[in-house]
Amino acid sequence: MKLDFENKYKSIYFVGIGGVSMSGLAEILVQKGLKIQGTDLKPSASTMRLENLGVKVNYGHAYENITEDIDLVVYTAAVKEDNVELVSARDKNIDCVERAVLLGSIMDDYSRSIAIAGTHGKTSTTSMVSEILLAADADPTITIGGTLSTIKGNIKVGNSEYFVAEACEYHDSFLKFDPFVSVILNVEAEHLDYFKDINHIRNSFKGFAENTHESGYVVINSADAGMEFITSETKASVVTFGTDKEKSMWYPENIVHNPDGTNSFDIYFENRLMGRVNLNVPGEHNILNALAACASSTAVGIKMSSIIKGLENYTGVNRRFQIKGKFNGATVVDDYAHHPTEVKATLEAAQHVEHETLWCIFQPHTYTRAKALLEDFGKSFENADRIIVADIYAAREKDTGIISSRDVAEEIRKNGKNAQYIGSLDDIVEFLKNEVKHGDLLITMGAGDVYSVGEKLINM
Repeated sequence: MKLDFENKYKSIYFVGIGGVSMSGLAEILVQKGLKIQGTDLKPSASTMRLENLGVKVNYGHAYENITEDIDLVVYTAAVKEDNVELVSARDKNIDCVERAVLLGSIMDDYSRSIAIAGTHGKTSTTSMVSEILLAADADPTITIGGTLSTIKGNIKVGNSEYFVAEACEYHDSFLKFDPFVSVILNVEAEHLDYFKDINHIRNSFKGFAENTHESGYVVINSADAGMEFITSETKASVVTFGTDKEKSMWYPENIVHNPDGTNSFDIYFENRLMGRVNLNVPGEHNILNALAACASSTAVGIKMSSIIKGLENYTGVNRRFQIKGKFNGATVVDDYAHHPTEVKATLEAAQHVEHETLWCIFQPHTYTRAKALLEDFGKSFENADRIIVADIYAAREKDTGIISSRDVAEEIRKNGKNAQYIGSLDDIVEFLKNEVKHGDLLITMGAGDVYSVGEKLINM
């Protein structure tokens, strides 16, 4: 669906304008000269940035916020149908579209668009590709689901054919995109409050691959069990990456894990050495992300010298193994991991960082995920020495009593690990201030507000 900003939609209203993706899209449209306004629950860095650009932001949803002069209302999949502003817009016969429709329409304006999808690693890989395009002086337009220090935020509006964005599978949002390059990092069971099962998820990724421009590329992890099915109907060229050189076109060799957890490795493409990268972020999962970034950047014509420079410029993004500071001589790290595979990958990465005791303060994210993946969560903490499980962060859900963090802690203990339940984040801080010692590594982990534990300790 191509939205007509030239003639039809000149005044646009965002419901939830302060969200990471929504604020970025709003800024892109401001730069196009459109009248932008919106609503959020409370002020934030994102809303203040938009207000400084001349955007009117209302705080608190209200029926009267939607006025007759608005041409289009944009909302996210998380906004309920009975939201008072959506009701108001429909009462006034104002067109309403989901965020993904807007993103897909904007993406259509760029001939070298890269959409990065996958259960894990989207923000990190999008950031890597962004660094590569910046190193190549390609002047890209960028929208990221996190803060990248190089662009001082989550958005950059460029003036070229290059566009890079995350592509989320939740509610099949990414099926609104027709990118030149589609990246599929991995496909696992996730968002089970929407998807029925893994087959439902693979069918959605198959649709994403099919939507790729026929002259473009699908870049996909060769280790994914559904790879052949997912790529079976696409007309685009398929490019594989992975650690198995027998199955992958792009693969690493001669990997070295440095004492600080960072990695260096040789990059190969179809048995040809392309160069060596010193990657300044930890974890083998980031080596895979870097390979995906190589493949997708090459697909849009970026030279290997710029790819290597961009990857080496990448030092991480907020809430992805982000070193926050020190407490009692212990290093405090924060990470967004909230799926068992992400938890496992982050703790494996932490093992390559010198430390005494490895603490993991885990805040499960949503009751649906905790219940559906309980057994997998129990097996994900093998590399942590001490685990504290906080109360579940509800996000968009309500507590029905079917699952609790006590259950998560018990499942972890079943696998022989030292796990305990302390529900309140403030109580966790009180406990840790007498337990964490010099040389320890403490990771706050989850997609909610668990990061505040580390911040409070550092600021003591």
